Amino acid sequence: MEVVIDRRVRRRRRLVRLFFRLFLIFLVLAAGAAVALLSYTKMQGPPPLNVSQTTVFYGADNSPIGQHHQGENRHWVGLTSIDEEVINATISIEDRRFYNHLGFDLTRIGGAVVANLRSRSMAQGASTLTQQYARNLYLSHDKTWVRKWNELLYSLRLEMNYEKDQILEGYLNTVYYGHGAYGIEAAAHHYFGKSANNLTLAEASMLSGIPKGPSYYSPLIDFERAKRRQAVVLQSMVENGVLTQVEADEAHAEPLNFIHDELDTTSTVGPYFQAAVEKILIQDVGIDPALLEAGGLKVYTTLDPDMQKEAEYWVEREMPDSELQTALVAMDPRTGDVKALVGGKDYVESPYNRATEARRHPGSSFKPFLYYAALENGFTPASTLMSEETTFEIEGGQPWSPSNFNDNYAEDFITLLQAMAFSDNIYAVKTHLYLGTDKAGELAHRIGVESPLGDGAALALGATDVGVAEMARAYSAFANGGKKVEPRYIKKVVDAEGEVLYESEPHLEQVLDPKLTFIITDLMKGMFDPYLNAHTSVTGRSVSHLINRPAAGKSGSTSRDSWMVGYTPQLVTSVWVGYDSKTNLNQATDGQHAKQIWANFTEHALSDQEAVDFPVPDGVVGVEMNPQNGLLATEDCPTHRVTYFVEGTEPTKECPKPASDGEEVEAIDEEAHEKERIIDRFFKWFGH
Repeated sequence: MEVVIDRRVRRRRRLVRLFFRLFLIFLVLAAGAAVALLSYTKMQGPPPLNVSQTTVFYGADNSPIGQHHQGENRHWVGLTSIDEEVINATISIEDRRFYNHLGFDLTRIGGAVVANLRSRSMAQGASTLTQQYARNLYLSHDKTWVRKWNELLYSLRLEMNYEKDQILEGYLNTVYYGHGAYGIEAAAHHYFGKSANNLTLAEASMLSGIPKGPSYYSPLIDFERAKRRQAVVLQSMVENGVLTQVEADEAHAEPLNFIHDELDTTSTVGPYFQAAVEKILIQDVGIDPALLEAGGLKVYTTLDPDMQKEAEYWVEREMPDSELQTALVAMDPRTGDVKALVGGKDYVESPYNRATEARRHPGSSFKPFLYYAALENGFTPASTLMSEETTFEIEGGQPWSPSNFNDNYAEDFITLLQAMAFSDNIYAVKTHLYLGTDKAGELAHRIGVESPLGDGAALALGATDVGVAEMARAYSAFANGGKKVEPRYIKKVVDAEGEVLYESEPHLEQVLDPKLTFIITDLMKGMFDPYLNAHTSVTGRSVSHLINRPAAGKSGSTSRDSWMVGYTPQLVTSVWVGYDSKTNLNQATDGQHAKQIWANFTEHALSDQEAVDFPVPDGVVGVEMNPQNGLLATEDCPTHRVTYFVEGTEPTKECPKPASDGEEVEAIDEEAHEKERIIDRFFKWFGH
């Protein structure tokens, strides 16, 4: 009997020794596996922390005007810019041992495994903050063992290569708080309208409870449920020793004021402008498209939010509910800064940017380029040509008979001043052919028009394609004393780390004579001067009452396009109206929209700025000139307008005296029209 008992004892001892040896082997293998796993994760190096962030666009006043993000509205902030209550609340409710583990908590994992085995599900989680951060960065939220294993590997790599504070900062900037807000900064703005470093304990504890179930625990969806979750967070802070029970109770009782900012929606302030800026960032500035998509940039633009709202308001008010489209570009001629831009009636319905992409015939709004070239080549505001129905025999082409609007001709000599104010086509074509058909296009290119123009006879009437933004840029040279400007949309671009990636300054180049520039501006003022009305009305008659400050400009129309480009010393605005398709305008109903938008926008956009006139440069003199014949006005010929000339080219002869009964009328100065007669004979002799 004793022998049998002794055998049993020896067998038991052998089993204990075998188990102990196997346990030692297991410990050695486990330790080896742990060392191998840690070595592997260390050798893998730091995993990339590329997180899609929100790029913010700012207006000229540094106010946000829009955002660009890939469905995740996120504004990255450093850990020092996050309120300590947020940090304490997050650690207390999510991972109390965060600073004491290597990315996973064996105790929590063991408890969760037992619970899941009992329930035969994956309902119980035990993820640390590091694991959640890894999941947010690299993995899906599927509850599978494969995902859990990968999550563990990424967590170890994060822990082996980054500091705890870096991981905590990353978690707080990537976790989802619901309603499109990713990261604590976006959540703080969305729910409470403030930054993450200004949250109260009550606000911090409310936000920290949301990530467990952003839709379930959102206070904007179910406030009572969110309050119960807030109580759990506060109690966990008490248990973690970072809060007293009294402080927790007071925070839970504190009323919360939810702002509920709409972070999901795209800003409507200048959507066409923002689209143009994004294109410029990639094509001109050279920002990598991947960097733009990753986000986190701060783009400081030239857009004036108040002017932009005015532009959008007047477009909406003046444009009919039809397929008729429009575009507007407003620019500061002193800097080239684009202050407002509208590329169509509705960006959602049609994102095609007509302000920067479309090219259309400018019609008579092209004439100031021609007439400036004429001033450079000996013309003055008093230069006269005959306004009458004319057929031009163009060399190599068919006879051409351009007409004035409504076939309205003076049947007499008119001055350049009148030709501009009335938009006389015959005067323009004669001037164009007399100068040489290359002069107007050369001038337009000199001041910023980049579209190809050609040198045909019809160029005098704007029969070539140009852009709305191009016209605003070119007219800026008339408004600023002859300086060509570079359109500026972006002032500065700053990345997520605060490094300046791009910065620009205004660039202007003197390309025109300031004296002639002032004179062409004075001529363009004439379109709003009803005192010039004669055989027809000035082209700006319908909107002159809307402008209460010195302004110059030129309208233009073709069968398919209506334009108004005008300016003050502070603002140049180019407006186009027409159809996207090849559809003719109804001049009776569609012809005034461009002028109305321009006049109303200009007056209201500058309502808070002083009404200033264009400064008269040295070497320019003003004389009281009769606008009909270009001679000096007298008591016998009182009709006059103060008109400006380069000193030495102003009229010196007075109007003729009126006829007396039986007395022969003094002839109009023959020399004043000699150039016209020469030009007429020139046309006839050489087949023009």
